[in-house]
Amino acid sequence: MSDLAAVDSAITLARFQFAFTVSAHIIFPAFTIGLASYLAVLEGLWLWTRNDRYMRVFDYWKTIFAVVFGMGVVSGIVMSYQFGTNWSVFSDKTGPILGPLMGYEVLSAFFLEAGFLGIMLFGLTRVGPRLHFFATLMVAVGTLFSAFWILSANSWMHTPAGYGINEVGQFVPTDWWAAIFNPSFPYRFVHMVMAAYLTTAFVVGGVGAWHLLRDSRDEGARIMFSMAMWMALIVAPLQVVAGDLHGLNTLEHQPAKIAAMEGHWEETIEGAPLILFGLPNDETETTDYAIEIPHLGSLILTHEWNGTVNGLKAWPKEERPLSAIVFWSFRIMVALGFAMVGLGLWSGLQRLRGRLYDSPWLQRAAVAMGPAGFAAVLAGWITTEVGRQPYTVYGLLTTAQSASPLEAPAVATSLVAFIVVYFAVFGAGTFYVLRLMAKPPRSGDSGEEDSGPSRAAGIVPGPAMAGRHRSHPAE
Repeated sequence: MSDLAAVDSAITLARFQFAFTVSAHIIFPAFTIGLASYLAVLEGLWLWTRNDRYMRVFDYWKTIFAVVFGMGVVSGIVMSYQFGTNWSVFSDKTGPILGPLMGYEVLSAFFLEAGFLGIMLFGLTRVGPRLHFFATLMVAVGTLFSAFWILSANSWMHTPAGYGINEVGQFVPTDWWAAIFNPSFPYRFVHMVMAAYLTTAFVVGGVGAWHLLRDSRDEGARIMFSMAMWMALIVAPLQVVAGDLHGLNTLEHQPAKIAAMEGHWEETIEGAPLILFGLPNDETETTDYAIEIPHLGSLILTHEWNGTVNGLKAWPKEERPLSAIVFWSFRIMVALGFAMVGLGLWSGLQRLRGRLYDSPWLQRAAVAMGPAGFAAVLAGWITTEVGRQPYTVYGLLTTAQSASPLEAPAVATSLVAFIVVYFAVFGAGTFYVLRLMAKPPRSGDSGEEDSGPSRAAGIVPGPAMAGRHRSHPAE
């Protein structure tokens, strides 16, 4: 093997290793961001209504949150080490900008989460309900701060701004405001947070539906399913709008990515079709067996019937992303998004009919859609990151220039080790979480007031509170 081929192999393995670890990591924050906010809402409803059913659902998901949060922390630490091992040149050149952004994430987000997590998990009887609720809110805010800083750093890599280049080739900040709020950041932040909320909603809805299929009177499962379907009904359509705005921003700043997503190779002046399905071919520079809707591509991308859309041939081959991967990952994400919209609308119709809890086919569909959020997040992440290639800092620093001078066998060894350890550790963690989800939530009608959360916190329901105990504002 030539020296050049060996270098290419090392870079390919390093890319695959980072893709594997970041894919394993991103599903945990995508879940905990939404789940932390869900826990805050549940506890807020409990404080408002003194309905112990909400606290029982809170306790049910609190344990799951703790396990998933721990797995997310471990996978994040492992992933970050690769910046120094496999991507040391990237770390050196972008460190003056990305280093502080990631440091702010630790200081303002992780410390906030870690500082209040123990109180949220174990402190209700020690600090009282209001301070406990404050701790839960701080954990939820911390997850959003974490998303803010990580998305800011990643967005800067896509749309770099507020930087200069010093005498040794490093990117240095010249305007922190412009660097943090770079052109793609607002769109990507909103899109990702909504994706996290939908991911959580469909997991919660799937678990609630699973238990409703076994006992349609389970009050905890009813609360889960109802709240999840409200989220799907309201947020899934908003996510479609946010995705469209994000796509328009990408067309402005990364048009080659859009061309790959759409499967267009030639510039289309008088209205580009929307290619629903096809087989992009990088060798022949065509999309074979394309199924098209005339002019709809231009209407979506430019909001004009005859809008001009560039094709991949407008860029040299070495500056194009892998079209087939981007093309299909984008379609998987979109298909799952519209399936979420459909399930939300279906649930809204059944709610109007008064049959939300007596619709076994709706509940079976919700169970099937339980993992949909994770799949959509992964597909969207693949679209975003593969579509950025061949750059790590778009248009300025290539992936080949970013890699550490490592031999392919060294990268391959660590890659195999990561795969084995990840499947063992996170496989066991996932199995445990599924076991927790398989247990039904305790019914709020059990009559066990003496052992309930209100009694434990020193709150004794009186006659007025007993009347509110039966209220279900989430339903």
